[in-house]
Amino acid sequence: MGKITIAIDGFSSTGKSTIAKQLAKALDYVYVDTGAMYRAVTLFAMRQGFIGGETEDLEGLGNALSGLDLKFVYNKSLGFSEMYLNGENVEKEIRTLPVSQQVSKIATIEKVRVKLVAMQQDMGKKKGVVMDGRDIGTVVFPDAEFKIFMTASPETRASRRYKELLDRGEKVAYEDVLKNVQTRDYIDSHREFSPLRKAEDAIEFDNSDMGLKEQLERIYNFALRKIEGH
Repeated sequence: MGKITIAIDGFSSTGKSTIAKQLAKALDYVYVDTGAMYRAVTLFAMRQGFIGGETEDLEGLGNALSGLDLKFVYNKSLGFSEMYLNGENVEKEIRTLPVSQQVSKIATIEKVRVKLVAMQQDMGKKKGVVMDGRDIGTVVFPDAEFKIFMTASPETRASRRYKELLDRGEKVAYEDVLKNVQTRDYIDSHREFSPLRKAEDAIEFDNSDMGLKEQLERIYNFALRKIEGH
């Protein structure tokens, strides 16, 4: 049975990465978390002082990208790959609220998107890949055999994200998380380069009132039909 490319797009905190990770494991496919790549670039920009201070130097960030090394390294004990930035494991740091508050801005930069899209396309050349993000089905893999667009209400997504941050020991307010979700929605949908939008041939999947088990079962069955028909 031939392998296909699976593109999962959608709004922030819809559980794209969780579902994509589980689906890849169930199908024995490679999982690529493109959001982690943008978060790693954001962390790099914050550390280097390109953003987050009194002034911003987005042009300087664009020029510094040639010295950026991003890699996914599989962690056998966890059962998934973690993001490494210039040889350092930054998986936990890139998931914090300060990074979340800046990542949509970084994702609007054309040089950043061009570099990461090229890396993502290279990762998926051999198919048998599940990739999630904002523009996978529209820009990275417009010819993907199976596309899903995940959505849920902003309040539902903020609640999920809030719980996730609390579980990690972060001190955050729900109102700040909701504002972050709404701000990211607007920026992601209105940016000039590769805006977040549903591909015409994508299945819209609203998981507002759905648990992880039901989501995985439904999407897994969708995927099997696509693979069998390929």
